[in-house]
Amino acid sequence: MDSSSKVAIVVLNYKGIDDTVDCIESLSKQTYDNFTIIAVENGSNDGSVDRFKKLEKQYGDKLVALYNNKNLGFDGGVNTGIRYAINEEFYYVALFNNDAVADKDWVKNLVAAAKKQGSGITTGLLLRSDGNTIDSSGDWLSKWGLGFPRNRGDDTNQAPDGGFVFGASGGATLFSIYMLQRIGIFDEDFFAYYEDVDMSFRAQLAGWKVYYEPSAIAYHKIGQTSARMKSGFTVYQTFKNLPLVFVKNVPFGLLLPVGVRFYTAYWLMVGHAIVRGNGWPALRGVVMSLILSIKKLPTRWHIQSSKKVPTS
Repeated sequence: MDSSSKVAIVVLNYKGIDDTVDCIESLSKQTYDNFTIIAVENGSNDGSVDRFKKLEKQYGDKLVALYNNKNLGFDGGVNTGIRYAINEEFYYVALFNNDAVADKDWVKNLVAAAKKQGSGITTGLLLRSDGNTIDSSGDWLSKWGLGFPRNRGDDTNQAPDGGFVFGASGGATLFSIYMLQRIGIFDEDFFAYYEDVDMSFRAQLAGWKVYYEPSAIAYHKIGQTSARMKSGFTVYQTFKNLPLVFVKNVPFGLLLPVGVRFYTAYWLMVGHAIVRGNGWPALRGVVMSLILSIKKLPTRWHIQSSKKVPTS
């Protein structure tokens, strides 16, 4: 195949080496033949390095192992692999959760759809591990400024036909390297959660489309990574990151109508977290979101001043 079909598949491991081994095994069986697995060990400090070195020997040229000295979060971790893919002049980079396994035609069908549709981001049908329930068929963004996975919890037979969507999960999606070089890679201030909504929003503003291809199927174990994190981690990251998506990406003409709804929902969610005993991590997230929102104002100016689509 020519270089315009060369795919890097980034798999991030953090204290989940058994899942990672199964994930890489499924990816190694892809019917698409012009790909390399970029396995990133994200500072697990649990013996994963030894297992990684065995994987390097097992898969040879099909796998490149990269090592971070500490946990850089999802965003810093996958960016390690994305930077490698850019430097090595891959045409596409796919992100794939280590607690997922891929259908044998997953890469082939994503690449075919990306080429046919000219999409900057191309995602597939992500099912739960039982194969009977949909995890995501792409993402939508509500008028409340909140991203959400389409069809989550629906039966597999309710999966929609292919088409353009607002966004895509970072867990099983193909990205154009050309697009990433223009809009930027993942924002590492997010660390984890909602960075994929931010990426999709930036892509849409810059005139890139996101396409959902139902024949590209993967199976995901829900919550495996979150379960390994400290108590309160997800709550903290949620309340830290949700406002960053809004501050960076919502166009000026929509700030008021979307902002009223967004911050109403946000503070109701904060109140709910307090009632449920998660007040401390939620309030820590709120404070950090304020600090980072100020930091992101120059980034917002750059995103909005270079957007290619009208606010309407």
